[in-house]
Amino acid sequence: MPSTVASNNAEGPIVKRQKLQGNVAPGGEQARQSRIFTPFRTVGLVSSTAVPFTSIPLGKTSFQITTSVGRCLQTYDLKRGLNLVFLTRPQTPENITATLAWKDKVFAAWGGANNTQPGLWSFKRGKKVDEFEIPQDLTQPIKQVLSFGTWIVACCTTRIEVWKSATLEHYTSIHTTPGAGKGGNELASISNMPTYLNKIFAARKDGSIDIFNVSSGKQIYTILPPLPNCGSITAMQPTPALSLMAIAYSNGPLVIHNIRTDKTIILLESKTAVTSISFRTDGLGAGEEGREAGVMATAGPDTGDITFWDLNNGGKVMGVLRGAHNPPVKDAESLVGGGINKVEFLAGQSVVVTSGLDNSLKSWIFDETPYSAIPRILHSRSGHAAPVTRLQFLPSEADGADAKGKWLLSAGKDRSLWGWSLRRDGQSTELSQGNIRKKAKKLGILASSTLANEPSTTLEDLKAPEITCIASSLNRDGGMGAHAGSGGIWQKSHQRAKFPGDATQSGVTGWESVVTGHHDDKYARTWFWGRKKAGRWAFETGDGANVSSVAISPCGTFAMIGSEAGGIDKFNLQSGQHRQRFPAKLTQAQAKKWKLQQVAEKEGTVAIPSGKRFHMGLGRHTARWYGRQA
Repeated sequence: MPSTVASNNAEGPIVKRQKLQGNVAPGGEQARQSRIFTPFRTVGLVSSTAVPFTSIPLGKTSFQITTSVGRCLQTYDLKRGLNLVFLTRPQTPENITATLAWKDKVFAAWGGANNTQPGLWSFKRGKKVDEFEIPQDLTQPIKQVLSFGTWIVACCTTRIEVWKSATLEHYTSIHTTPGAGKGGNELASISNMPTYLNKIFAARKDGSIDIFNVSSGKQIYTILPPLPNCGSITAMQPTPALSLMAIAYSNGPLVIHNIRTDKTIILLESKTAVTSISFRTDGLGAGEEGREAGVMATAGPDTGDITFWDLNNGGKVMGVLRGAHNPPVKDAESLVGGGINKVEFLAGQSVVVTSGLDNSLKSWIFDETPYSAIPRILHSRSGHAAPVTRLQFLPSEADGADAKGKWLLSAGKDRSLWGWSLRRDGQSTELSQGNIRKKAKKLGILASSTLANEPSTTLEDLKAPEITCIASSLNRDGGMGAHAGSGGIWQKSHQRAKFPGDATQSGVTGWESVVTGHHDDKYARTWFWGRKKAGRWAFETGDGANVSSVAISPCGTFAMIGSEAGGIDKFNLQSGQHRQRFPAKLTQAQAKKWKLQQVAEKEGTVAIPSGKRFHMGLGRHTARWYGRQA
C-alpha cells in the first residue's frame, strides 16, 4: 500500500504535512489580534460626530434611536429613557459616514476618504450579520443611505448606488451629469416620495433636483430652483401630504414644492441655514389651539435653536425652541462643538428627537393641556463637548464597598465636570454649576442675533474655568441629603466674612467631597458629589498665585491647595475657613525678631548657622506644585 505522506528523498527523513488554515493562503501569515485588549465599550460618547441619528419604531409605543460615535454605533431605547441597549461590534475599519435603521437591522457606511473604497455593513442587535457588495470602481464616501420598496439606495459624491433589499446584491450604479450651475454634478442628498414607485429624488449642489427610476437607471425629470440665486440644496424631506416636498436652500429660501405639477406652493424665508426638516404626523400642533395638522420643524448647525412652522394659510413661525443644544463657538481655536445636525418627529407621536454636535441626544414632548407651541425636555443623554483633560476614579465610601471602581470623574476643555457610571450608563451625569442656561437666556447668549454680533460670547463663559486637577474623598459626603447652605455657590473669602454661615447642619448631614483646581485661576472650588452640584466654597491661595494642585485629607475634613508660587493652604471643608498655611504666616512679634536677627547676622555679632536651614515662615517650594497626597 503506498504511503500517503510525501518525502523529499527515499533515504531522507519524512517531512510532516503542513496544516493550513481555511482563510489563510499557503505561505501567507494569519493576522493575529489580541483577545484581551479588544474594544469593550465607549464611555462619554453619545452623538460625537456630524453623522445624523437614525430611528425605527418598535411596535406602537417605543422607538430605538441609533447614533454614530466614530467607528461603532450605539442604540438607545426611548421607552427606557434613552438607555443604551446595543453597541455594535466589530468596529468598522474607518469612521462611519452614514447610517440607516431598517426593520430589525442597522446599516452603517464607512470609509471612502482619500479615494479609497468604502464599505457598507449590516448589524443586528449589535452584531455584524452581513456585508454589502461594493462596486470595484467606487472610491467616494457614502453620504446617505435610504430604503424604500425593494431597494436600498446610497448617495455618494457624484453617483447613486442601488442594491436589492432581499439579497443585498448590487443592482446598478447611477451617474449624474454635470450641470451648468455651481457644484457641477455633485450631490447633496437623496429622498423618496411615498406612492412614487421606483422613483428617487437626488438633490444637487447647483440647486436642481433630478428624478431617477432606480429600476431602469434612467433620469426622468429635473426640478429647477424657484429663484435664480437660491444656492445649493441643504435639506429635502417629503411632507405627509402626497406629492409635496419641503426643500431648503443655502441662501435662505425654504419652499414646499408640488412634485407632480412642478410648482411652488409655499415660499418661506429662514434666517439661518437649514440642514434638517421634519413633519409632525399625529395631526395636531397647528392652529390657534393646536388641533390642526401642518407642523414643520427645521434646524441647522449654525445655532442651537429649533424653529417650528405652522404651514396653514401660507405658513408662519409658531415658535422657536432656544438653546435646544449648545450653540457653535465661532472661535477657530475652540474645540467645543455646537449646533444641531438632525431633528425628527417620531411617527404618530407628539415627540421630537434632536442630536447636536455638542455630543448630546435629546427628546422633547409637546403638552396638549395647556397647549404649548414649544416642547419641553423629556429625556437627555450627553457627554463632554470637547476633549477630556483629566480622569480620576472616585474612591469608595469604605474599604470593600461594592461601589469601588464604579464611578469615574472626568474634566474637559468644555469647562464641565462629569461623573460616569461604569456599570449603568443611565446613571452618568454632569455636576451642575447652577442654572447656566437660564443665565444665558437672560444675557441673550443663546439668541441668533447675539451669536452673529458677538461671536466671543459663549455659553462656556458662564462656567468655571477649565479644570486642571481633581481631588475627592467620600468619608464625609452627605449624599442627596447633604445641607447645601443658604448662600450661593462658590462663595469667596470676602463673601463668607460678610455673610457668615452656620456649619452645624452640615456637620450632621455631611459636606462637600470633591475639590478642583482651574486653569489660570487662584481659586479652588468645592463640589457636592451626592447632590451632583457645585459646592459652597471657593478657596483662594494665600500668596495670590494660581492653583496648581489640590488634595483632600483621608478623613474628608480638610482641603489642601497648592499654588504655582510654592505655597500650601489648608481649609476646612465643613465651615470653609482657612486653617493653616505652609510655611506659616509670621506674627508681628516673630517678624520683628527675625528682622533683628538678620541685622545681627549682617553685623557679625551673631554666628550664621551652618547647613541648609530655613527660619520660621521661609521654608517653601521655589516653583509650582504638581501633586500632593494627604
